[in-house]
Amino acid sequence: MSSFDILGSLGSLGSLDAPLPSAPEKCSRKGCRAAASYQILWNNPKIHTPERRKVWLACAEHRDWLANYLKQRGMLKDVVPFEASPDTEGNQA
Repeated sequence: MSSFDILGSLGSLGSLDAPLPSAPEKCSRKGCRAAASYQILWNNPKIHTPERRKVWLACAEHRDWLANYLKQRGMLKDVVPFEASPDTEGNQA
């Protein structure tokens, strides 16, 4: 049996702990590439504890659509402004 280093054969992949390059946060609406300006906080009461919050990001155009989608299903908790972190602010495409 030969000893073959499969990971070594892949070459340098960089550090697995290195942060990924930051990108601007995008709207969660399917097909939308606009920058997010709102956080839509929600949870599914059938599977999440009451304190658990999931987050969808929304642009101004899709904020109401996404919020209404969740509200109709009894999952909407809150809609709050979204502020990009400092490492993503300058990367608008």
